[in-house]
Amino acid sequence: MNIYDISKQAGVSIATVSRVLNGSPNVKPSTRRKVMEVIDRYGYTPNAFARGLGLDTMNSIGIICADSSDLYLAKAVYYIEGSLRKNGYNCILTCSGYDHGDKEAALALMLNQRVDAVILVGSNYIEADREGNGYIMNAAGRIPLFLLNADMDCPNVFCAMCDDFKAMQEASLALIDSGVTDILYLYNSHSYSGLRKLDGYRSACRMREIPVADDLMQFYDGSREDIDGVCRFLCGLRKQGLVFHAVLASEDMLAAGAVKYAKLNGIAIPEELSVIGYNNSLLTTCSNPEITSIDNQLETLCYQLTKTCIGVLSGEKMPPKIIYSGELVEKETTRLSPGPLDAADGR
Repeated sequence: MNIYDISKQAGVSIATVSRVLNGSPNVKPSTRRKVMEVIDRYGYTPNAFARGLGLDTMNSIGIICADSSDLYLAKAVYYIEGSLRKNGYNCILTCSGYDHGDKEAALALMLNQRVDAVILVGSNYIEADREGNGYIMNAAGRIPLFLLNADMDCPNVFCAMCDDFKAMQEASLALIDSGVTDILYLYNSHSYSGLRKLDGYRSACRMREIPVADDLMQFYDGSREDIDGVCRFLCGLRKQGLVFHAVLASEDMLAAGAVKYAKLNGIAIPEELSVIGYNNSLLTTCSNPEITSIDNQLETLCYQLTKTCIGVLSGEKMPPKIIYSGELVEKETTRLSPGPLDAADGR
């Protein structure tokens, strides 16, 4: 038996079962008796939800991220842990890596730790096929799961995300409308978020009737920390004869590599090469020149996700999905105000 079986047998919603198991006063006595009768009849042993009754609660939340050295993921963990701690919850952190089997094992480990809920940090936990997400759906039958910047329609799964598609679409349009049409889209992930960003770039090209050229969409499969490697990768594209006057990157590390590439090859920024990153991280201000980047509202996303988590564990009815818009923060690597094409460099 799981919480879904209980709700079906008792003829009530999953949220009502959750409120009963959490001892919420906002349940009619008759409804509470009906739910408890089903639990007794089938010998269901409440786990995380029942600890809200004070049986053996540790007020613990599991946090899983792929790589704690990643600037974006590390910042997200910092925001989430701090918000939960202020609200009286302890956190258990584990890093799963990016391999599917390792991610599944990490979630199973958290369930064995008898945490009240699990927060999955990053979109890389969501697979394109439903079968690949089976381990998440199974876990959601036991405890509530919360996804940061990922989208999944499943009972007892709650999401807070940035509209990566729209954010990247608008950044692409801003570049095109400023006179740049040969934009190199540089990315390093096939995650849910990564693919949404790529689709945003493609959509903008179609909107302005610019051919979506395969050679202007380049996947970098090197280390996520190797800015020099990104620089060498772009130099290789230049030697192959690929011409581009902008680099639109799926994250700031790639954009920093593009700035290094421009300096190495004597390319003026932004006069000859525009650069836009994603996440608006510390890397954008450490760079010289400072990098224009898309702020995906990470702090707000983390705050909202923890607010939803606390609400669910308190038996409140919370929205299953919250979406925020990204914001393009212009700095020194772009000149986005529309203007005439510069015949000297094709822009």
